[in-house]
Formats: sequence, structure tokens, C-alpha cells
Amino acid sequence: MSSPGSIASWLELSRAAWATNVAAFRKLGGPNRRVGAVLKGNAYGHGLHAVLPLAQASVDALYVITPAEALAIRAWEKGAGKPRKPTLVIGPASPSEAVQLALEGVDVVVADSGFVAHVEALRAAKPTSKLRAQVHIDTGLGREGFTVEQLQAGAADFLAQAGDVVTLTGALSHFSNTEDVTEQAYANSQLAAYDAGVALLRARGGLPADAERHMAASAAALVLPPSRLDVLRVGIALYGLWPSTETRLSAKVVLGEVPALEPMLAWRCPSQVVKWLPAGSYVGYGCTYRCGAPTRAAVLPVGYYDGYPRLASGKAHVLVNGKRCPLLGRVMMNHVIADVTHAVLDERPVVATLLGTDGDESVSAEALAGWAQTIHYEVVTRLGAHLERRTVP
Repeated sequence: MSSPGSIASWLELSRAAWATNVAAFRKLGGPNRRVGAVLKGNAYGHGLHAVLPLAQASVDALYVITPAEALAIRAWEKGAGKPRKPTLVIGPASPSEAVQLALEGVDVVVADSGFVAHVEALRAAKPTSKLRAQVHIDTGLGREGFTVEQLQAGAADFLAQAGDVVTLTGALSHFSNTEDVTEQAYANSQLAAYDAGVALLRARGGLPADAERHMAASAAALVLPPSRLDVLRVGIALYGLWPSTETRLSAKVVLGEVPALEPMLAWRCPSQVVKWLPAGSYVGYGCTYRCGAPTRAAVLPVGYYDGYPRLASGKAHVLVNGKRCPLLGRVMMNHVIADVTHAVLDERPVVATLLGTDGDESVSAEALAGWAQTIHYEVVTRLGAHLERRTVP
């Protein structure tokens, strides 16, 4: 772990921003809907173990992609003396993992007829608790789940006879095109397919009438009211990042206002050294930048190993003392170099903000993604797991 006086960068996670974002979705859902937090991808790069205490205390359900993440949640809850929060593994789990998850009270997804092997493993192992499971319906994403046609053909009928070892607790699906458009015709067709799939599961697969239904991720929860079923399954927006520009525009039209989402993450890095470079000096590998005038440069010990995108070379800037400072030359594995000539008066150490706010200026994940020709989802989820995460007020 680093400390303020070391040369490693760190992430700051705002407790207040998280609370603001949860409150926004509670308002959207109203009193009859629950709010769940998606913690996959190391909590969208924010850090599973850093975000978990905030999420566990503020939302109604947790969603992860791997059994290991779910088991880490249960271990933390036990160590912290917290009650088990409903937790669903939305990615694959092997038959042996299913047995372990049954004992830990973790829900798994039934996504195809291969789940028969899980049923057999459970019967052989005879765990003391039934496995809690939710059925995934593929409504048009083409990823995991039973299609309506498969359900009509009986692909999930085996679940009706698995009640000795499996308790069906819900049915879910996932939209494929709510973020990139301002009209939702395809999303509405997916909702219709979902309703058809749920009806078939109730009639043929043993799905209880009161089973939990959820389909709305961040964008749909914001702009498609009919998708707000029993739970809002919110990912990136709980971290204060809008799914897309189109989602923000649609939210204004649908809701009459733009909900106040606050980015909870800032990325800071102290300088390794601040130095003068004479006019004509080259900076970095490949001699891609040459100083046109004497330049005060801050060498920052952070690079693409830490998750700072190399494609941002020559385009990005960081903040020092509330001023924008361009990066010079290429982003390196463990270093970037910033021109701080107009931000400082001498060569004393500085702290640069790579993401977040400093004074009246800010660098957003969306801006960094634009410089790197990618999306902000990728920018934050690629933040190094080795970076220290600090929760701040």
C-alpha cells in the first residue's frame, strides 16, 4: 500500500457521491422497487473491497460476475459481522461451485440446459441448503440465456423437477441497445419477449408467481420506465458515470430533468520529480515531443501498467494546482510527463489529478476515454487492481 509521501498513485472514492447516486435510483424506483448494485469488473474498476462496505449498507442486492467475487462478499460479511445481502452470480458457475454457493446462500443463473449437470452435482453432494437460482432469458442480446423459442421447445422444463435441490428465485434478462439510441423500439420488443419467457417458465419450468423479475441496468432504469420491474440492477451509473450521451439526453426528455449523478472516483499521483528542461529537449520514448521553450516538467510515476491509456499520448492533460497541464510525449509503462510550467513557481513536488476535480477544473472518465479512442467503461475497469483505493467523505 502506498502513502501520501510515496511515489505510487492512488484512487479516492467519495462516500457522499455514492450515497447521492443510490438516492437518485431509489427516487426513480419508488417505494415498491429495490435497488441493486452491480460490482462486476472489480466494481467497475473502483475496487470490490473498497466499494463493498458502501454497497452492502445502502442497496438491496449485489450482482457479481464470478463465484469467487460472491464468496469474497460472503467472507467479508462474516468477518464484518454483517447479515448476508442477497447476491447473484450473473456469470457462469461450475457444478462444483454451485454446491459451494448453495451453502453460502448465493444465487446463480440458469442460462442453458447444461445446468442439468449442476442439478446432478447437487443431488450427489446433498448440501444442507438448496441452491438458489434465477433463470436468464435471452430476449435479443444473443448472449447467455434461454430464448423464447427454446423455452417453447421445453429446454428449461427440467427445472420443474429440480425442486428437491434448487429453489427458483427469479428471472432476468439484459437489454442490448438502450444506451446508444434515443428511441427504444428494440428495447420494447425485448420487454415483450421477456414477458413471454416468464409466462412460459411459470407454466412449464416451475418458476413461482412471486419470483423476482429484473431487466433494467443503468440506462434502462433511467429512460425506460416499463423496464423497472422488481429490482433496478444498476451498474456504471451508481458510480456516477452516465452510460452514454444518448442516455443523458433521453433522461431529460423522459424524466423532465437530468438526475444528479456524481462521479465517485478521483485518481491522484504525486510527482517523482519536477525539473526544468531546456528549449529543444526531447521528452519520452521515440522523441515524439520536443520542447519549444524552456519547460518545467513533472515526472509522474504512473503509466499504462496502472491503467492509464497509452492512446492518450499527446492528447491528454492532468490537473496541477487547479490548472490543466498537457502530457508531453508518449505514455510509458510506469511514467507520464506533464508540462507544469504555468501551474507552479518552482521545482517543489506536486500532486497531479489524473481523473477527478482540482479547483474549478476537472478531468472526467469520458474525456480520458475520448483521448484514448475508447469508452469510459474501459477506462475505469482497467484501473490497476494494485492501486490503493481510499474512501473519502
